[in-house]
Amino acid sequence: MTRRISGRFDVEMSPETVHDAGTASGIGRLSLAKRYHGALDASGVGEMLTAMTSTNGSAGYVAIERVEGTLDGRSGGFFLQHAGTMDRGTPSLSITVVPDSGGGELEGLTGRLAIRIEDGRHFYDFDYALGDAGRSA
Repeated sequence: MTRRISGRFDVEMSPETVHDAGTASGIGRLSLAKRYHGALDASGVGEMLTAMTSTNGSAGYVAIERVEGTLDGRSGGFFLQHAGTMDRGTPSLSITVVPDSGGGELEGLTGRLAIRIEDGRHFYDFDYALGDAGRSA
């Protein structure tokens, strides 16, 4: 059964390296640190790669994030895979749970996470399921 939870999160991004610095386009790398609040009470850390273009409003990013904490009271961790593009200001974002990455009480976790930004604050909507696939007897 799929369940939806929503909440707020805080994020800090720290630039690590920039390739092609000083040009209108290039590749960047950032470290992520997140704190999720609500039914997902967890910390996230990850790495992001970005591609900036010379066209205003066009860019892309990929990231892998490790989330550790509790999800609806179940302890464990899992990985999220991010893929986003901005096409002249029109965003497209996919964030999914990496298959078989759930550990602890989150073993068998599947799902998709969406991000909303409202009045400068970050929110998540997480559709997830906890299945028996991959659990040992």
